[in-house]
Amino acid sequence: MNEVLIKLSRCVELGKIDKVSPYPPDMKGQDGADELAKYALDNGVKPDEILEDALIPAMASVGNRFSRKEIYVPQMLMAAKAMNSAMKHLKPFFLSGETKRKGKFIIGTVAGDLHDIGKNLVAMMIEGGGWEVIDLGVDVSSEKFLKAVEENPGAVIGLSALLTTTMENMKKTVSAIREKHSGSKILVGGAPVTMDYCQKIGADFYSPDPQGAVNYLNELVN
Repeated sequence: MNEVLIKLSRCVELGKIDKVSPYPPDMKGQDGADELAKYALDNGVKPDEILEDALIPAMASVGNRFSRKEIYVPQMLMAAKAMNSAMKHLKPFFLSGETKRKGKFIIGTVAGDLHDIGKNLVAMMIEGGGWEVIDLGVDVSSEKFLKAVEENPGAVIGLSALLTTTMENMKKTVSAIREKHSGSKILVGGAPVTMDYCQKIGADFYSPDPQGAVNYLNELVN
């Protein structure tokens, strides 16, 4: 079974979604992450084992390679899609409570901003890192973030902004969360965001890439 998990990990890392997926070309016609995850479950491998021994290491490798600029957004998206195709087989076990996740992560692009690629990449990487992700989408008001925090006590919050004009709304949302849930951990990111801005608005962490966010979250639970 170890061999299956190694193959699954490789499929996720290389973005091999399923058997009919043409990408990558040298794996054409081979089982992908979808089939291998199902096969592993059907043959008695525990969901948390699949997550810990195959999916998390694969996504960590992808994240680190992206940080080093060895791969770019298209390869990251393919890897995330492959990871999602495996995760769909594991989700029923998480939902039933049979398998535990590391924690909850609420993410959204702030009010007035409709950009979602960066936010989606972070969400996929964090889910691949073993967290339950609550994705609020784009153009998310402070009120919507607050409601999600109230419904998910103890969740970590991630705010994304890709426009300098919407950074002010990021600041407003951080202030609103701090006012009602002062102990919440808040991560911020997006092209115009910097560590200086993160500190200035009272957020806890900034990362220029998704893997940095995953590493920070893991430090919170380890």
